[in-house]
Amino acid sequence: MKKKIPVLLADDHALVRRGFRLMLEDDPEIEIVAEAGDGAQAVKLAGELHPRVVVMDCAMPGMSGMDATKQIRTQWPDIAVLMLTMHSEDTWVRLALEAGANGYILKSAIDLDLIQAVRRVANGETVLDPKVEKPTLKGNKSMGLTNRELEILQLIVSGKSNKEIASDLSLSVNTVSVHRANIMEGLGIHNTAELVVYAIKNGLVTLS
Repeated sequence: MKKKIPVLLADDHALVRRGFRLMLEDDPEIEIVAEAGDGAQAVKLAGELHPRVVVMDCAMPGMSGMDATKQIRTQWPDIAVLMLTMHSEDTWVRLALEAGANGYILKSAIDLDLIQAVRRVANGETVLDPKVEKPTLKGNKSMGLTNRELEILQLIVSGKSNKEIASDLSLSVNTVSVHRANIMEGLGIHNTAELVVYAIKNGLVTLS
């Protein structure tokens, strides 16, 4: 009997995890060994269970999926990470690949074949969604923003206040204020309206 591929699901939405679990368990060669609701839990479970593949959401409260990916790939390089996200911008793809992700696919893809993607990264392949391109460092538009700053920028563009952003990301309001100030200083922008326009024009955020 062929050995099953042990998979860890990491997403902060239980309903999303359930959907992906049902999708993956259709394949008799894939076994879901655990689920994580945030990045820190994903790292902890990866160390304890040593799955072959972690299906990881990019943006989660507390430790982000990007940071969790970096920790997992650094500590256990034989564990593959498949990033499953809503973000199609090349900045996000670049950050994920720099963190060590073995694959990057979009949740919104109508023809999402999660089983095939998991099988491929488990076999050592790199999987990129057809709707995204493998980015190069040349022409990078992120202007040095970290993945946490990009997450906060996305929420600013969505019209959320510092208090709402703090709640969404499990951060203090003061920490969000510092990140917002750093984003504006880094981009040379002095008000929120300019920031929103810049983020949209330069493809740093996803418009719903």
